[in-house]
Amino acid sequence: DTSASMQALDLDADVAISRRRTRLQVVKDVVGAFVERRPNDQLGMVVFGAEAFTQCPLTLDHDVFRTLLQGVATGMAGDTTAIGSGLAAASNRLRRSAAKSKVIVLLTDGSNNAGSLSPKRAAELSRALGIKVHTIGAANRGKAPFLVNTILGKEVHYGEFELDETTLKDIASITGGTYFRAEDSHALADIYTKIDAMEKTDLKKQQFREYEEHFAPLVWAALLLLLVETIGLQTRLRAYP
Repeated sequence: DTSASMQALDLDADVAISRRRTRLQVVKDVVGAFVERRPNDQLGMVVFGAEAFTQCPLTLDHDVFRTLLQGVATGMAGDTTAIGSGLAAASNRLRRSAAKSKVIVLLTDGSNNAGSLSPKRAAELSRALGIKVHTIGAANRGKAPFLVNTILGKEVHYGEFELDETTLKDIASITGGTYFRAEDSHALADIYTKIDAMEKTDLKKQQFREYEEHFAPLVWAALLLLLVETIGLQTRLRAYP
């Protein structure tokens, strides 16, 4: 969720407001740590606001994933929240995957107020594709502080944003996933740790044979002969197939 409300500063409630991260910054830090624990998984990322699009296609290159994660910013997909569109876009990315386990972690701090596809319908489509959806509501209760630019500089204002927990619970229930509520950064980190434990990668045991390598000495001998020949024939250029 990259909607405008992800700029709220309520997930770091145990530090001074001047040092707090936005909701989105907290999420990016926690997701980055989660990626480190999933080295054998294909990971992808869909961002959504008023619309939804793929920020990172499914990939095993986690360096690329982390780079694209750092590029995520509030408002990049619009200021409103199209949960149904975001879920549908993520499900479409997994549709052709041959993986035995297909999982979406859907995180938002609000309610569905944009897009033409309802979250419930999107969840039904996910279920039909064999996709499990874990949902996370990331917001503290009550009014949340956020920074507003004024002619005098940045000022702290407070706003109340509705988190539709009912819809998030329904999505998880329909797809066989679990709903979590994160009211601070520590709770969010714990949630991703739980998801990591719930969705273990099934790695098949592999057998390896050890061979003694004799090729390298021959290569160095050949290079040495080439060097001797080149020195002896300084004015002649030789081409090798």
